[in-house]
Parts: sequence; C-alpha cells; structure tokens
Amino acid sequence: MEPRGIRNCNPGNIRRTTDNWQGLRSKQTDPDFFQFEAMKWGYRALIRTLRNYRRKHGCQTIADFIRRWAPATENDTTAYITAVCRKMQVPTSFVPDVDERGTMCALAAAISEVENGVPARMEEVEAGWELLDNEK
Repeated sequence: MEPRGIRNCNPGNIRRTTDNWQGLRSKQTDPDFFQFEAMKWGYRALIRTLRNYRRKHGCQTIADFIRRWAPATENDTTAYITAVCRKMQVPTSFVPDVDERGTMCALAAAISEVENGVPARMEEVEAGWELLDNEK
C-alpha cells in the first residue's frame, strides 16, 4: 500500500485545518490530513507553507523550517533535520532562498521523502512550483 501522503496527494502530510487550499478534493475522507486532487496541488501547498514560514514566522535556516514543520511533539525533529539536509546536501545552517525554484523544489522533495519514505517525483514537485509561479 502507498504511504498516506502519496494516497492523499499531500506529500508534506499537511494537517487539516480551516484553510481552503486550491486543488482540494471535493470530499475529504481522511480525518487528519488534507487530500488534494493531484500531487502538484499538494506540492503547491507545501511550498507555499514553507514560504510563509519565512515571511510570517521568520524561519531562516533549514533547521528553523523543519522545527516548525515537524515539531518535536510529533517527530524526531533532529533526525528529520539531518535527513533533509543530507538529501539537499546542505548544512543545517543553510538559509534557503524561498523564491528560488531549485532550492525550494529540493526542500519540498526532501520533506516529501522523509514524510513518505519514497523519493519524490521531481516533475510533480516542479508542477507545484509552477502553480505558485503562475500566481505572480
């Protein structure tokens, strides 16, 4: 069976809230996590959330982003940070440019792989980026 985040087209396992994301399935059957119509919509939400972590919450380093994304109350945050940085081949102190396609797609792909245990398909990650880029 596919991992939950893949089944839900929610590669970052974004928890359900009152947010009305673009691309949500009309019927949400998972009680805990959003379900999107296609992976590109899940990646769009993931990347947009990460951008907001910088803009609204002041996250600077990869470690800052992951501490917010995967809090210690639910995750082994230190291991999560290490895994993301290893996949991106950057130090925990790396400060990503949230407006740079390659960096943000690499960060989203790394988070997806940690969340789901399978490598992200870069064409799906990039399709999520394109949805955001087209909104400018």
